[in-house]
Amino acid sequence: MSPVFVDTSGFYAFLDGTDPNHSRAAAFFEGAAGQSTVCWTTNYVIHETWAVVQARLGWDAVEDWLRELLPLCEVRWVDQQLHLRGAARCRQARERRLSLTNAISIEFMLEEEIRDALAFDEHFAREGFRCRGAGEP
Repeated sequence: MSPVFVDTSGFYAFLDGTDPNHSRAAAFFEGAAGQSTVCWTTNYVIHETWAVVQARLGWDAVEDWLRELLPLCEVRWVDQQLHLRGAARCRQARERRLSLTNAISIEFMLEEEIRDALAFDEHFAREGFRCRGAGEP
């Protein structure tokens, strides 16, 4: 089974029923759990997701995420080298909307040769990653 990287936008879309990508994220996670898809994320994505979900959706949503979604993922703890590569990518791009977390995620995916992401962010698609949707766990 090929690995899939899960970005904050993927987690958030699942948790927020009003998000335009909610049904795509829900279909992904339902399929991933049933097909034993190997999902990856980083501790930077965990930090970012926690902050966004807590601020926008509240503590119950954080608890749902921690209980239901995060256990489906293997977590890569960002070391100094990965952080530096992501920071260099971010500084070189100098894009207002490219976050350090996304730049590090891209570097991690390149390092691990992960081609698929549950991400609804233009940066992943622009880098050539396949952004998963409904029916594609």
